[in-house]
Amino acid sequence: MMSTNSEDKVEFDDISADNYEGVTEVESLCVNCEDNGTTKFLFVKIPFYREVIISSFSCPHCNHSNNEIQSAGQIQEKGFKISLKVTDFKDMNRQIVKTDCATFKIDELGFEIPAFTQKGCLSTLEGVLQRSVDGLMQDQPVRKVMHPEESKKIDEFVGKLKQCLKVEKPFTISLDDPSGNSFIENPCAPKDDPNMRFFYYQRNLEQNKAVGLAACDTVEEEEQSIDLPQKTDTLDLENEVVTFETPCTVCSVVASTNMKVVKIPHFKEVIVMATNCDNCGNRSSEVKSGSGFSAQGKKTTLKFTSPDDLHRDVLKSETCEILIPELDLETGAMALSGKFTTVEGLLVDLKKLLVESNPFVGGDSEQSAKLGEVGKVLDVYASGTEKFVLILDDPNDNSYIQNICSPEIDPNLTEEIYERTFEQNEDLGLNDMKTENY
Repeated sequence: MMSTNSEDKVEFDDISADNYEGVTEVESLCVNCEDNGTTKFLFVKIPFYREVIISSFSCPHCNHSNNEIQSAGQIQEKGFKISLKVTDFKDMNRQIVKTDCATFKIDELGFEIPAFTQKGCLSTLEGVLQRSVDGLMQDQPVRKVMHPEESKKIDEFVGKLKQCLKVEKPFTISLDDPSGNSFIENPCAPKDDPNMRFFYYQRNLEQNKAVGLAACDTVEEEEQSIDLPQKTDTLDLENEVVTFETPCTVCSVVASTNMKVVKIPHFKEVIVMATNCDNCGNRSSEVKSGSGFSAQGKKTTLKFTSPDDLHRDVLKSETCEILIPELDLETGAMALSGKFTTVEGLLVDLKKLLVESNPFVGGDSEQSAKLGEVGKVLDVYASGTEKFVLILDDPNDNSYIQNICSPEIDPNLTEEIYERTFEQNEDLGLNDMKTENY
C-alpha cells in the first residue's frame, strides 16, 4: 500500500526497480465490459524531475487494459511551448513528456491533438505518432460501411502520418502546455538544439481554468492599468523602492510588487522587480533593461583565472545566450529568465536548468550520463578551483559582466560588438517593426 504520514498525506518514494511497497490497488469499473477490474497506483519521485502518479488498469473479464502517467508536482509559473523541426529519422527516438493538458500539433498537416483528449504519457515522438495512427484506424472497418467518403479521407490522412513516421520529408511539431510540465528531449544537450525553439508565456483565464487554477465560473475582469507613482520632490524613482499592486501570475489575486531602477556603472540602467503574493505564497523576481533595443549585438567573454572572478556581478537579459566552450555548453536565449546575479550564481542556475530540472536525467542512458558529468564540472567551476571561459552573447546588448579593474582595461574581459543577423532580428521582432510616420 502507499505510504502515508500521520496526517494521511501521500508520500512519494524514490523510484526503484526493487521497491514495490508504494503500489496501491483499487477496485474500479471497466469501461469496456462494465464489470469490475483493478487499478494500480504508484506514487514515485523521478530523479531530477518531479513527483508523478503512474496508474495501470486491467480487467480479468475482458482483458482490457490501459496505462497513464500524471504529474503530481506543482503547476509551473508560466506556460511552455516547444517546437521541433524533424529532419532525420533519429528525431523519432526523442523522448517526450506530454501531460493531458498539452496540445500536440503537426503544422504541415494541420494535425492537432487537443488538450484533454488523450491521457498524459511518457513516450517517444514515434510512439506519439503511432498512437495517433492507431486511434484513427480503430473504427475504420465500421466507418467504411457507414461513411465511405469519410473513411477514404481518413485513409489518405493516415498515409500522410505514416510518411511522417518514416520522415520522408521534414516537418514541424509543437507541444503547447499551459501547465509548463511537458518536455521534448534535446539530444544535443548541453549544446543548444538548432532545430528546437521554445518560449514561456503568461496563461490567460481560460488556460488557468483548464489547469485548475481558476474556478469554472470565474469571469475575466477588465484589465486595469497599473498606476505607477510619478516622480515628485518627495519621491525619487531612481533612488527609492517603488511598491505597486499587480495580479499574481499563479492565483490572480492582487499582490505587491517592488520595483527599483538600478544604474550599473559603465553600463546601463536596469529595472529590478520582485513580487510577493500573501495569498498563495508565490515569489518571483525579474530584471528588465531600462533602455530600448540596441543598434548592434554584443558578445562578452570572461576568462576565469581566480576565485575572485566568482564574485563578479552579472546581468543576463532574456535575449542572452550562455556559452562555456570547455563543456561544449550552449543555452538558448530564453533558457534562463533575465536576472542580476554573480558568476557563481549563474553557474548554479545553469546546473539546475541542465540537470536538476531536466526530466531526461537520472537514467542509465549515454545522454543522461553526459549531462550528469556536465553538472559535476559546473560544481567544480562554481568552487573556483578550475579555469574556464564564460561567454554571454546578447543580440540586444543588454547583458553585462563586471569589470573589476574599472576604469582600467580588464585583461580577462573582452567585448565584441557585432551586427545582428536576419534570424536574430526576427527573434527580437524587429524585422516587422515599423517606426516610420508614427
